Amino acid sequence: MNETPTRVYAEIDLDAVRANVRALRERAPRAELMAVVKADAYGHGALACAKAAQEAGATWLGTATPDEALALRAAGVEGRIMCWLWTPGGPWREAVEADLDVSVSGMWALDEVKKAARATGRPARIQLKADTGLGRNGCQPADWAELVGAAVAAQAEGTVNVTGVWSHFACADEPGHPSIQLQLAAFRDMLAYAEKEGVEPEVRHIANSPATLTLPESHFDLVRCGLAVYGVSPAPELGTPAQLGLRPAMTLKASLALVKTVPAGHGVSYGHHYVTDSETTLALVPAGYADGIPRQASGRGPVLVGGTVRHVAGRVAMDQFVVDLGGDQARVGDEAVIFGDAERGEPTAEDWAQAAHTIAYEIVTRIGGRVPRVYLGA
Repeated sequence: MNETPTRVYAEIDLDAVRANVRALRERAPRAELMAVVKADAYGHGALACAKAAQEAGATWLGTATPDEALALRAAGVEGRIMCWLWTPGGPWREAVEADLDVSVSGMWALDEVKKAARATGRPARIQLKADTGLGRNGCQPADWAELVGAAVAAQAEGTVNVTGVWSHFACADEPGHPSIQLQLAAFRDMLAYAEKEGVEPEVRHIANSPATLTLPESHFDLVRCGLAVYGVSPAPELGTPAQLGLRPAMTLKASLALVKTVPAGHGVSYGHHYVTDSETTLALVPAGYADGIPRQASGRGPVLVGGTVRHVAGRVAMDQFVVDLGGDQARVGDEAVIFGDAERGEPTAEDWAQAAHTIAYEIVTRIGGRVPRVYLGA
């Protein structure tokens, strides 16, 4: 992109991504690091962030869907890529041909990936996922023996290589939650059974971003870091990004589209949920919920304009919202920082999460496709 967009755009600092990967590697020095780039790298841009993470020492990349992983391969990304969210009839053959590591949680998936391996004439790389208590994807302990036995048999016949055993925490973002140690114990038990039956995994992994930061005993051979790679704290209870040694990579900016003076008693935006109490200056920010600005933050979302943090006045609309400058002056085209880095005095994704009664994961990930990304440090 030759010119910086003027309506609304997201600056993505790839040097921050690299620094965050290095900081996370220091937290788990004996483990490899997987940079999770699912959902377009949590809204930051999967291809650019994948390359930056690899440059900083991430030896694995992770995606949810196989299509996300295949898109990285098609763009020339090499190295280990794992994908874990499969449905029947998925692109198993393409995944085998692209040397992806695919997650298997049940017999149906093992059957489909074996069929794909036979069709391609090469073994599939699979990782067995154990449900240790999250209750989403993964194989239940009661079904583990059947899945492990079938996977070992498939490996013996040459249709698969079992490259990993893994699981996922439910409450790692709540240090001290009793489920954490219960899940760790269940993972160790299910891993020990698999290894006793002949599985020799390259990597064993259960740690996500919060576990990487707070739970060294969960690091095993590999840690999977998602939100923390992008410099956002995975939970306020764990600390701010700066306290965790992280730098936010995304700064969402817009240019003011209109500035005007209105009298006291003037309604603002749909429903007139905000009415001016005196003559004041209103500024129009040309970004709305179609761009990912949460409507739930109407009346509360913070925005930096003219060196002062203001708040959304009235409802967030599809394409725009208003801030009350309280009589301060601004000009059309002046910059509004919707969120960025607290160390620069800017509102943060966490501030918006609190305003919208959600989590910071959602704030950055929901920034839509019509918002251009401008990459710094590429």
